[in-house]
Amino acid sequence: METKSIMQLQKKEGLGESVKVKGAIHNIRDMGNIIFLLIRTRDGIIQCVYEGKDTDALEVQKRRAEDCVCVGGILTENEKAPGGVEIRLDYLEVLSTTKAEMLPLPVSKWKLDTSLEAKLNYRSISLRNIKERAKFRIQEGLVRAFREYLYREGFTEIHTPKIAGKGAEGGANMFKLDYFHKSAVLSQSPQFYKQMMVGVFDRVFETAPAFRAEKHSTKRHLNEYISMDLEMGYIDGFEDIMKTEAGYLEYAVELLEKEYKKELEILKVRLPKVKDIPVVRFQEIKEEVSKAYGTTIKNPNDLEPEEELLIGKYAKEKWDADFVFVTHYPTKKRPFYAMEDPQNPNYTLSFDLLFKGLEITTGGQRIHNYDTLIEKIKKRGMEKEGMEAYLDTFYYGMPPHGGLGIGLERLTMRLLDEENVRETTLFPRDIKRLEP
Repeated sequence: METKSIMQLQKKEGLGESVKVKGAIHNIRDMGNIIFLLIRTRDGIIQCVYEGKDTDALEVQKRRAEDCVCVGGILTENEKAPGGVEIRLDYLEVLSTTKAEMLPLPVSKWKLDTSLEAKLNYRSISLRNIKERAKFRIQEGLVRAFREYLYREGFTEIHTPKIAGKGAEGGANMFKLDYFHKSAVLSQSPQFYKQMMVGVFDRVFETAPAFRAEKHSTKRHLNEYISMDLEMGYIDGFEDIMKTEAGYLEYAVELLEKEYKKELEILKVRLPKVKDIPVVRFQEIKEEVSKAYGTTIKNPNDLEPEEELLIGKYAKEKWDADFVFVTHYPTKKRPFYAMEDPQNPNYTLSFDLLFKGLEITTGGQRIHNYDTLIEKIKKRGMEKEGMEAYLDTFYYGMPPHGGLGIGLERLTMRLLDEENVRETTLFPRDIKRLEP
């Protein structure tokens, strides 16, 4: 017998022949002379049926959910079975057994109807549920699309250190640690390194963790998250960065439709519109939304979460758009390396991308002139200590460049219409959670 995947079996390869499958027992239904086993593998569920008076022959009735087994039998059609096929069982080998009489969560149910805390406490168990697992298959598709699209566009993948001497964005939201009797921090962003590498490869990207020591406990924040970063040189303007992100989103939607159709159907995901993303200026959209919904502008230098939601609502009503680029953020709220708008230095050549009212991306054009960068650092009263290697890069010449960072968990959260970013994080790290 040849070991086959669920995908192969559901294509009815080997119909009427003996086939073999390895996986975990997802569920057991003992009907007396007939026993149904649902076997879970990496790509789905297959139903196995054992019937006969002598059920002791294979000791099927002694099996428990989550035992790992190798099963074999004749593949037959059955419209009522998952995928339209089932295995008429005549072979069962136990590979390993569970010690538990009962699982802490009912993972075999279609909907894992339990609290988020319970799902996170038993994370390796809750993810065995088919719907919970599907979320992270789709998340894989988003990362895969990011890599494939950027490779196609001539980007080089890099891997930067996560222990640094200085934070890329400054401020107090850094995890500090003792590094062989020296002060160090966990990286807030690969910003310095990816800019430095633009001078080497022109176009670079990285998918890696970023750390923010912010004492928040909201549904949209994590203290460790996966950032999908890119930086590209020889740009004509920050619009080139937005165009690249729009291209990635189009590619991601196409890939999900093609390669992750099963997961989309399991979760009933409606893929967003990614064509012709509207572009609005920060100040103008704040005023438009305030007027449209009768709200008061509380913070003139940034967008409040409530404003982001209203901008998402406004974009859907006015342009039928799921995404919207908000550009020209105030200089006060952008890092020192953000290039100022030559028409008005109070604003920067930067943007955020909002997805259904949630910021998932921050990006823009960077200062590439050494003297301008030094002047900006002095103007902000910052210290150059710890940034020498970064600044030297510009001293020896850098092209016009810009880049962005996409929060993977937030992007997944919005795509799946989840309420909490922890639902789309494998092992969340926040102010309260350090395990598992």
